[in-house]
Amino acid sequence: MESEKVEKVVPEVEELPKAIVRRVVKDKLSHCSTDGDLNIHKDALLAFSESARIFIHYLSATANDICKESKRQTINANDVLKALEEIEFTEFVGPIKASLDDFKRKNVGKKAGASETGKKAGASETGKKTGASETNEVKKKRKVEEPSKKSEGKSKQKKDD
Repeated sequence: MESEKVEKVVPEVEELPKAIVRRVVKDKLSHCSTDGDLNIHKDALLAFSESARIFIHYLSATANDICKESKRQTINANDVLKALEEIEFTEFVGPIKASLDDFKRKNVGKKAGASETGKKAGASETGKKTGASETNEVKKKRKVEEPSKKSEGKSKQKKDD
């Protein structure tokens, strides 16, 4: 009886990565505790992971409802912020807005640089594609003009038969 395995209630796809959950929990607890090294029991990590998964489901369902009320199909950051307020986690709205603003500020420069790099790469790739397509056309012409030796041998055999 002890060797029987308990079936997982949650599909593996929905599980949060254990290493990330452990890192987040340890990081947060290290700020709250004066002890240097904290150990977290396996069951406690599972409880944190399940709690976070359920919270994500609840928050995403609420954000989805807000999105549908606005007659849209794509959830955006404002929907998530409104959902946090609706499920009475208003204390998270301020820090999340600050994180989003910081993220947007950091990525504005990256997007501008990436689009310029993409344009340059696109121009050079166009030249490469043209050269490559010309080479392929030459190869095709050669195949049409010069039949391969294997096919010549087969055709001679057929003629002989």
